[in-house]
Amino acid sequence: MKKLIILGGGYGGMTLLSRLISNLPYNIMVILIDKAPYHFLKTEFYALAAGTVSDEHIRVPFPKHPQVSILNTEVASIDRSVNAVNLVNGESIEYDDLVIGLGCDDNFHGITGAAEFTHSIQTKSKTQKTYTELNNLAAGAKVAIIGGGLSGVELASELAENRPDLNITLFDRGSTILSSYPPKVSAYVEKWFEDHHVNLHKNSNITLIEENTVFNKEDPLPFDCIVWTAGVMPSKIVADLTVAKDKKGRILLTDLHHLPADDKIFVVGDCASLNLPPSAQLAEKQAEQVAAVLIARWKGAKPPSLPPIKLKGILGSLGKKHGFGLVANTALTGRIPRILKHSILWKDKNKKKS
Repeated sequence: MKKLIILGGGYGGMTLLSRLISNLPYNIMVILIDKAPYHFLKTEFYALAAGTVSDEHIRVPFPKHPQVSILNTEVASIDRSVNAVNLVNGESIEYDDLVIGLGCDDNFHGITGAAEFTHSIQTKSKTQKTYTELNNLAAGAKVAIIGGGLSGVELASELAENRPDLNITLFDRGSTILSSYPPKVSAYVEKWFEDHHVNLHKNSNITLIEENTVFNKEDPLPFDCIVWTAGVMPSKIVADLTVAKDKKGRILLTDLHHLPADDKIFVVGDCASLNLPPSAQLAEKQAEQVAAVLIARWKGAKPPSLPPIKLKGILGSLGKKHGFGLVANTALTGRIPRILKHSILWKDKNKKKS
């Protein structure tokens, strides 16, 4: 039996597995390696941290098949010299093809104390710890959220609705939050925060984090809980790989999504260097194309001609009733984008279950 190993059961890994199951030749064995026993909807981790959903509502079982094995363990390294994946328990598994979909880690940008004294929503286990910390805060406690991108905005708004008794401050280094969106969106979100008493620190410059203290432009500001949402970087496993990468540490790929010098290794999701910003939607689209390449390879056919990936847009939440987004270059604000996001999430969850 030939082995295809998929590292990571996130959006890319889950989509790839779902696409391949109905097209597996009899001599192919698929091994998916992930620390978690389920696929988790990472785009909803902000709600898990804020305490408005339970993990039961954002987990999806991995599909079952006699030629598919799920290993709940952690990867230690990848040894390209012998085509093997090394696990933290000391075991090593050889592969014929490998797909890396390990996602990302927090990028602390070299700020002293950020890794030690902030909480995260990058993984489910870290998000649950963040929820515990936030849930145990007394009324009137001060919460700092560092980073005014999509994750920071969604977490701040969800927490503001669920815990209006907290004093929440959102820090962002730009002159407006969500600077990649049209001004209409940024203005709408800032007004929502004003109405819901979320403090905005724009043009911030975080220079140091100490326990319960954020230094903004050298000024110490006390907080009872600090959550980091100010950027990501590829996982350590990818960082340790000696392959060509872009300036952000993401792996450079061919048009078929594999390494230029090694067509046995594919990369999907946050670790892949693409011309589009990382997102769950992009990871899924990329995984669909990798599936097409692998299926053609197993059939002994020529690789397919892959079209450029086009994304439908991006949607964000402002609590349970409001939202924002950019769809087909059209800025959306209010209830409609929130309804759209909820509908897409419901469809995505049930599609993965089927």
